[in-house]
Amino acid sequence: MTKSERLFERAVQRIPGGVNSPVRAYGAIGEAPRFIDRADGCYIYDADGNRYIDYIDSWGPMILGHNFAAIRESVIKACEKGLSFGCATEIEVEMAEFICERIPHVEMIRMVNSGTEAVMSAVRAARGFTGKNKIIKFAGCYHGHSDAMLVSAGSGVMTSGVPDSAGVPKGCTEDTMTAVYNDLNSVRTLLESAPDQVAAVIVEPVGANMGVVPPEEGFLEGLRALCDEFHALLIFDEVITGFRLAFGGAAQYFGIRPDLVTYGKIIGAGMPVGAYGGRKEIMEMVSPVGRVYQAGTLSGNPIAMAAGLTQLTYLYEHPEIYSELGRKGQLLYGGMENLLKEKGLPWQLNHVESLGCLFFTKCPVTDYTSAKTSDTAAFAAYFKGMLKKGIHIAPSQFEAMFLSAAHTDEVIQETLDAAEQTLVC
Repeated sequence: MTKSERLFERAVQRIPGGVNSPVRAYGAIGEAPRFIDRADGCYIYDADGNRYIDYIDSWGPMILGHNFAAIRESVIKACEKGLSFGCATEIEVEMAEFICERIPHVEMIRMVNSGTEAVMSAVRAARGFTGKNKIIKFAGCYHGHSDAMLVSAGSGVMTSGVPDSAGVPKGCTEDTMTAVYNDLNSVRTLLESAPDQVAAVIVEPVGANMGVVPPEEGFLEGLRALCDEFHALLIFDEVITGFRLAFGGAAQYFGIRPDLVTYGKIIGAGMPVGAYGGRKEIMEMVSPVGRVYQAGTLSGNPIAMAAGLTQLTYLYEHPEIYSELGRKGQLLYGGMENLLKEKGLPWQLNHVESLGCLFFTKCPVTDYTSAKTSDTAAFAAYFKGMLKKGIHIAPSQFEAMFLSAAHTDEVIQETLDAAEQTLVC
């Protein structure tokens, strides 16, 4: 028995399912999860000393690679002053100024502790600003585990086979309306069915929790136009895409200006942090200025701010990272597409820049329904084969792969060689 297996035996006795987040579970592929001891660059090392090329990147924030020296040093320096004060700090101001001065659609911003909290708070601000209650989301888009958002959610909910969550009263979701991703008509129908009742439309601008599902041409532009027509706010959930597709996230990448945006742990370089921001007139509804209450004792934690500001500064000062990530994405995902063609395999490969996902289905994946046609048993076989060859991907068909600046061309070729040996019909 490996050390990871022994640790898992201990974990299941005290932690539900043996993990502190469902996306870490290997239940869908029938193995004990690997317990990670350390990471560096594009590699992670498990408790048994095995090294893997990592394509999870802590679910996206390690865009510069694991254990990036400048970030590590900034954290050590910040820790020397203390870990948490529960009071205002200068670095919170510096972080807010840095983001707002460089991202046009973020005029004001509030730090929180997670992507879930960011979405929950942005939705509350939208309701407070508009005086309306209903929210439109898209099937398969995951916006955290707050009650109102656990309706047709993607990601770990899809993997576990639980479409919604027990413990969520019906009243918490009765104002959440669900549309079809990439289908503007479904959005219009919902808006017309609830005239002057919809506060906001929230969307992952690139669906990244039902695998990777890019927006079709005109979809995001159409959402902007519909929100303007029906006087609803447009919220971009950029927990995955923020500061990854471009410094200004998917909003910059696709040229769409949302009213509110949410960010996740990439703004803390992987530390537990999130944020929501947008138009000043909306954000000034938030307490203590306005009547929309939101608080957090640990929000703007100085250690997370130090790590995050170091990472964001590096990304801003080195914009070539984004074009290089795009090139690497084409090398990896384009290479996998070529493998599928050469082998005559019918599976689908969706990707946008450094984000990608291989779907084990013959059907083009454009929304939640088509994503669910994937053969999860085939994925499990693929996952196990890649893991044996030292390639670490998410243990779920419905998660994205993430490239970082630390992935070299040689590492990508090693990954493609492993895929060539593993991909069989």
